[in-house]
Amino acid sequence: MRWHIHETENAVVWDVGPGECHTDDIEMAGYGCAFVVKYGMDESGFVLGHHPVFPSLRLRPNNTHATYQMDIPAEKWPRLVVQDGHAASAPLEEVLTEVKLNGTLELTTESKDGALRIRRIAFPSVEYRAAYELMTVTNAGAGPVELAATVLGGEVDQTMGPMGINVCEIKTDLGDHLGTLAPGASFTAWIAVTGRLANEEALFDDPHAELRRRYENIDRLTAPLQLDTGNRALDLMFRFAKLRAGESVFDTKYGLIHSPGGFSYYAATWCNDQVEYAGPYFAYTGDEALIEASLNAYRMYMPFMSDRYEPIPSSVIAEGVDYWNGAGDRGDAAMYLYGAARFALTVGDRAVAEELWPAIRWCAEYCERKKNAAGVIASDRDELEGRFPSGDANLCTSTLCYAGLLAAASLAEELGEDGALYRERAAALRDAIEDFFGSTIHGIPAYRYYEGCEVMRSWISMPLCVGIYDRAKATVDALTSDYLMRPDGFLTAEGSETIWDRSTLYTLRGIFASGYTDRAWELLDRYVNNRLLGERVPYAVEAYPEGGRRHLSGESALFCKVILEGLLDLTPTGTASCTVKPSLPAGMDHLRLENIRAFGSVFGIHVDRDGWRVLRSDGRLLGAGRLGEAAEIRF
Repeated sequence: MRWHIHETENAVVWDVGPGECHTDDIEMAGYGCAFVVKYGMDESGFVLGHHPVFPSLRLRPNNTHATYQMDIPAEKWPRLVVQDGHAASAPLEEVLTEVKLNGTLELTTESKDGALRIRRIAFPSVEYRAAYELMTVTNAGAGPVELAATVLGGEVDQTMGPMGINVCEIKTDLGDHLGTLAPGASFTAWIAVTGRLANEEALFDDPHAELRRRYENIDRLTAPLQLDTGNRALDLMFRFAKLRAGESVFDTKYGLIHSPGGFSYYAATWCNDQVEYAGPYFAYTGDEALIEASLNAYRMYMPFMSDRYEPIPSSVIAEGVDYWNGAGDRGDAAMYLYGAARFALTVGDRAVAEELWPAIRWCAEYCERKKNAAGVIASDRDELEGRFPSGDANLCTSTLCYAGLLAAASLAEELGEDGALYRERAAALRDAIEDFFGSTIHGIPAYRYYEGCEVMRSWISMPLCVGIYDRAKATVDALTSDYLMRPDGFLTAEGSETIWDRSTLYTLRGIFASGYTDRAWELLDRYVNNRLLGERVPYAVEAYPEGGRRHLSGESALFCKVILEGLLDLTPTGTASCTVKPSLPAGMDHLRLENIRAFGSVFGIHVDRDGWRVLRSDGRLLGAGRLGEAAEIRF
């Protein structure tokens, strides 16, 4: 593996060997800015690139991909120059020696002669449209060094947008530190890149204070759901996943909006990424900002739920003022039904449940009206939006609807309404799923993804994720066969080259939940080491070859759900109750998940070889059982 886990810190480190060439990038985010930094070494030397993203500034009105962002030209970013008596202006040639990822990006370089050592810390502002680089320069040589700079800040770009002229500029105090640097001496300078409208002032703060706030924000986002399994790689990747899932929240004219990121998706929300993936996970964190961002995602779709029962859009874009529906009905109402109902139950707040209930009820009715003659839920596409065939009715949409109906039934009963109708619909849909999708492919009696599908698909894991285990063994056999399984994940479809982490993570969750614990652990352990310590780190990725393995935030939420809804099999049954069915693979000695903030309570789950216990934060025992044994917990 290229990376290793830091001995004492929650960080991964790449010790760069002589002549080693490798480049990567990492995205970090705050309320006003996302910051993608490219780093590494290539044949030409040290690679360092900066790409700020300003979600509340736009290039075109009401376009998904029109967020104001750019690669900062290398000549615009201040770089050190060593003066040797000539009018030198070329940047100092640096050699990268170490990279550390800990929620910031720390880069250590040295000059080719070893005389100068430079440590950079790159990070976004928590609040402002700004990102920073702190640079500490040390003279490790025997003689003084005369330092200058290529540039000392200034305007990078002016571009007209729908709200006015967007301006990107760089500010720095580097000029205050230049001149003669004595042997053993050092200084720390800062560089800030900011975005604004031309009639605004650039807002940023003391970068040292901003770094403290970044660390505080990392602590805030990683404090809930403290995982201890004794496996440092798993525990650390879970921590990184909490950070990436939670940091991609932006302050917009609509309010806080969680968005995927990845150069393309900002100040907008999707029925899969935010409604289905992130919202139900954020409900377990108790974090006010994450809960508010999720509520805003659910609220954004409500105006489209009319008595005409037309499809809701796939995405609400441009800070909530427009929508995108280019793929038609992807089963978005089923995604909403599932995500919103589970979110409302898990948050454990009656006011939230009452606010979301009309939309949940609407989606249940919409799905009922989309039943085909076989009794499963029809949709134009699935979440892959036509990249792969999905027929007129796909397994993913129907299973999400099934689980959503069960959650809606529980929510109805919490609110004093009759949930029997939804339970009856769920039971009928479960039977229809078996009759319509149950199929033998390559001699394995698992599922077909849609009518007429004759190849294995990784989304056949969905029944396992919603508690349908009638074909569990065959489904696990199909998923882990050579038709689908690869060292880095599960192929979207047999015969393709494409791996999506979202289906891979759903598959891991489903195999755990269905009781094939040791098999799932073997796969999860390999996945964690690839994603945390391999070539593209330290987060779950979207897809490849498509998309360049972008670190979208929703995939990190899905990683967290592998623990919550896979290993622990947590399922909400009320605003103050859930079922739990913990398992423990042979390769794991114990599992502790503390500071779970859900169902109106704060609690932890302890799993050992002799069984499991659920303990409230005051120490009260709420439930206990044997491994693989399910029980309902009431808070």
